[in-house]
Amino acid sequence: MTDSTPPCVAVLGTCDTKLEELLFVRTHLTEAHHVRVKLIDVGRTATTHPAISITQASILAMNPSDHSLPHPIPDVRGLSRNDLITALAARAGPILGSLAATHDIHGIVALGGSGGSALAAEVFAKLPLGFPKLLVSTMAAGDVGPFVRDADVTVTYSVVDIAGLNDILCPILENAAAAVAGMARAYHARTHAEAQADQQKTRRKRIAITMFGVTTPAVTHAREVLAKYDCTPYVFHATGAGGRAMERLISEGFFDGVLDLTTTELADELVGGVLSAGPHRLEAAARRGVPQVVSVGALDMVNFGPRDSVPEKWKAMAGSGERKLYEHNPSVTIMRTTREECAQLGRTIAEKLRDADGEKVEVWLPRGGVSAMDVEGGPFEDRAADEALFGALRSGLVNAGGGKGQVKVVERRENINDPTFVEALVASLAEMMHLEPKDRV
Repeated sequence: MTDSTPPCVAVLGTCDTKLEELLFVRTHLTEAHHVRVKLIDVGRTATTHPAISITQASILAMNPSDHSLPHPIPDVRGLSRNDLITALAARAGPILGSLAATHDIHGIVALGGSGGSALAAEVFAKLPLGFPKLLVSTMAAGDVGPFVRDADVTVTYSVVDIAGLNDILCPILENAAAAVAGMARAYHARTHAEAQADQQKTRRKRIAITMFGVTTPAVTHAREVLAKYDCTPYVFHATGAGGRAMERLISEGFFDGVLDLTTTELADELVGGVLSAGPHRLEAAARRGVPQVVSVGALDMVNFGPRDSVPEKWKAMAGSGERKLYEHNPSVTIMRTTREECAQLGRTIAEKLRDADGEKVEVWLPRGGVSAMDVEGGPFEDRAADEALFGALRSGLVNAGGGKGQVKVVERRENINDPTFVEALVASLAEMMHLEPKDRV
């Protein structure tokens, strides 16, 4: 396809229940915004209409991405709603992913209620970051986390149910069509320009960095030091979604190195905080053999919302002096991890890194504290808890390295935010990645 060819937008939905609304969006895309459209039917009952580009039957005929699912698909009339969504998403996702990879589509818009939104989320997860994804949903006024996940999804609330055109829903669908058409045009132009640029130059090496408010000074200085090298840093806020997005991009081969200064999401996963990145945090780089330097930033804390949202058992223990709670701001309350929790976090990190290539991973321990709050006289200073963390890590990484060299553990006396700690850590990653200073490039 040439740069002058109009972009193409995929329109995804259940044609057996929402054909009128899907065709309304399709018409506005083609007539008002002059883009091409592929209408994709993911309904329970197969629908026949000349505007449908990819039918339900053709989707169900595909091999599923989840190999535990049956192929060919059994009679969908006997499937539960959840099993139907799983079956369709496992087959539609790779179809859309392939179309995006070959630049046959340049954006996607989905319409749905709870089931349709869940199906769309599964499909969106198969599409690359930066690819336009728009969901018009009846569920968008609540928690959209299950629909967004670690993808860059734009969500619009339908206000009324997507069950018949009216003067509330129609303007919303018109806006959705305009939005996805604009995003698709921008994506089409950008990817065309990037393809031309890639033919003319070698890209700079990419480095993922993790940051939290209490490790911001460290990351800010790390970026300043990295500016001397021919590389591009990408900072991820360690808020759960940030860690998941980074792990996904590492898995997809986007990054050449990882400066994982802030592994705090592991504490939320262990203790039950609100910023967990899930059980697979800190696994992608080791699995792919991407050079990484790992530290223990903000493992002194677990995150909750306003103080009233903290589970009663923790508030009770704080009241008796058994735990430390700190109101970071009116919306965020943090809790100091205990000695036992820190020991478990050390064991968890060691277990995740034990089989990594020892020549491509180092663990750096700041004995002066793991955050801006874990300093001498600070509200979370607890050297016994820190030592439990460090000791478990040291013990767990003895003879680690997957038979490819010992995983190196570096201990220094500074706090994690100390410039000298950061400079040494960045220099080590630069050496591991064979980064060249800009003046030599």
